[in-house]
Amino acid sequence: MDATSKRSRGLVIFSEALLLLCMTPCLFQSVEAASNSKVFELTDRFIDVRHEGQWLVMFYAPWCGYCKRTEPVFALVAQALHATNVRVGRLDCTKYPAAAREFKVRSYPTITFIKGNMEYTYSGDRSKDELVDYALRMSGPPVQLVTRTESVDMLKGSHTIFFMFVGSQDGIVWDTFYAAAESYQEHGFFYATTADVAAQHFEFEHLPAVIVYKEEQHHFYPHAHKAHEMDPYLVNETIHQFVNVERFVAFPKITRFNINQLFKTKKFLVVAVVEEDKLNQVATHELEFRDMVETVIRKHRDRYHDKFQFGWIGDPSIAHSIIMDEMPTPHIIVINSTTQQHYLPDDDPMQMTPQALHIFLESIHNESAIALGGDTFLVRLNRLMFEGKKGIVEMWRGNPVLTSVIFGLPLGFLSLILYSIFCGDCLVTEEEEDDHEKKE
Repeated sequence: MDATSKRSRGLVIFSEALLLLCMTPCLFQSVEAASNSKVFELTDRFIDVRHEGQWLVMFYAPWCGYCKRTEPVFALVAQALHATNVRVGRLDCTKYPAAAREFKVRSYPTITFIKGNMEYTYSGDRSKDELVDYALRMSGPPVQLVTRTESVDMLKGSHTIFFMFVGSQDGIVWDTFYAAAESYQEHGFFYATTADVAAQHFEFEHLPAVIVYKEEQHHFYPHAHKAHEMDPYLVNETIHQFVNVERFVAFPKITRFNINQLFKTKKFLVVAVVEEDKLNQVATHELEFRDMVETVIRKHRDRYHDKFQFGWIGDPSIAHSIIMDEMPTPHIIVINSTTQQHYLPDDDPMQMTPQALHIFLESIHNESAIALGGDTFLVRLNRLMFEGKKGIVEMWRGNPVLTSVIFGLPLGFLSLILYSIFCGDCLVTEEEEDDHEKKE
């Protein structure tokens, strides 16, 4: 089968009922339904039947605190995916270590999507919406075919961001778009349609066209109509870069899970740092500061989009790890995602205006701002020490008794060993002197 035939076959819409009927009896023998949940409790027999159907599996350990926090979210994910062809299960790695080794589990929880012979480790936020979107993306082909005009309306209503190819499904632009969809399927939705369907929703002058729809606006890959005149390598590089950069909204919330993906844009990352409480609420004055930063990118997208990616952090400890120091909130930090250097404004963030922010960003762009940090050996060593110190402090705040036991016992044994090494001779000398005095 040639590449074109494979891709055409990949664009067929999956029939959920057919897939469920195709499940073999041995699959059901490998699982036991968890009580009051649509999450299947897997055993090590799952190793033999993992290729049958599609699975979203959480590998966990009962003692893991992160696993316990993820379990209720995973139950909601299972309910949302109950009517789809994706089955949701979990596997206790302490009871079935052979399965943990087979799936190369290195940390808990590890969430993996299994489709045929392919296994994909999830690295996004552990929220219901993110996990459901991820499973739906991975369950289908890299590019899904849209044949009806009303389907585009449904996509606009259900997706914050999606990419769409318009035109005949052949040629270098189509081949590269499909390859980019395969590379970024874990991170975005990709569709293909005809000019007649797309014309009801998007204005375009040339075909083929590559469109990103995000936050109720659409933007075009600028070189699609003249790709036949370009170097194929350049077309491939620019389309992949277009997808990589445009797969984020204008002002996303930055977490420990998605920050590395944002770094892959190779842009300056402009981060408004605020602090959320346990209910994910932000104080009024910090909310006003965050809104001010967001307003700048939304009003001046053309000015900053090529060089800067904006976002906000609700957990200041992420920013503390970057600058290796405590940071009051609200604040702003700009990170060079290529060199890992960062920049801080001279102005008090509480007094910062949009105009002051423009001046600050311009100083970074023209390289007149002072760069801090980086990725040198000394900086990495300092960061390691900072993270270690911070970890110990957090442990002490959470459970001082356990922290005392963990660090106190080893330090006590170490003290005894050092005492015996360096003070043993002193004791021997004193005993010899006492014996000598008695003999005299």
